[in-house]
Amino acid sequence: MKTSKPKERRRHHRFSLVQGLIEPIVVRFDGKDSSSREQPAILTNLSAGGMSLVCFAEPPQAKRLDMVLSLPGLKALPITGRVARMSQKGQTWNVGIAFSKISAKHRDLINSMARDNLDCDTRISLSLPDACAPECKFHGLCMKPQKLPQYWKRK
Repeated sequence: MKTSKPKERRRHHRFSLVQGLIEPIVVRFDGKDSSSREQPAILTNLSAGGMSLVCFAEPPQAKRLDMVLSLPGLKALPITGRVARMSQKGQTWNVGIAFSKISAKHRDLINSMARDNLDCDTRISLSLPDACAPECKFHGLCMKPQKLPQYWKRK
């Protein structure tokens, strides 16, 4: 009996941020009565459509959240989103955020970063000599051992 692969539902490629880089961020969850609560979190992966966070306290049941994301290559990026999924593991919560408001420019940049990271992984898996390229949009976040020494300086 042939089993079929489940259909990929994601519209955007994503990239992981836990390989050598764990990015702490602060998320502001807006409540129903115009109250808001800020909470630290760890960004674990990112795509143009959303991101995954690890929170160390239970996030409020908010319909909307606002944040400013700053990473190498993405400086002070304002995002509005909603909690798409949440699961608890021990004392932490894994929270999936779906973006509801992100500029087209930043969405395109995140897509380019994800594509370039995927291309790099392909070149590495094929043992190509030029896996690292300075024009790579993911370059500022790259911590792969194949990254050429002259490119290690972070901007």
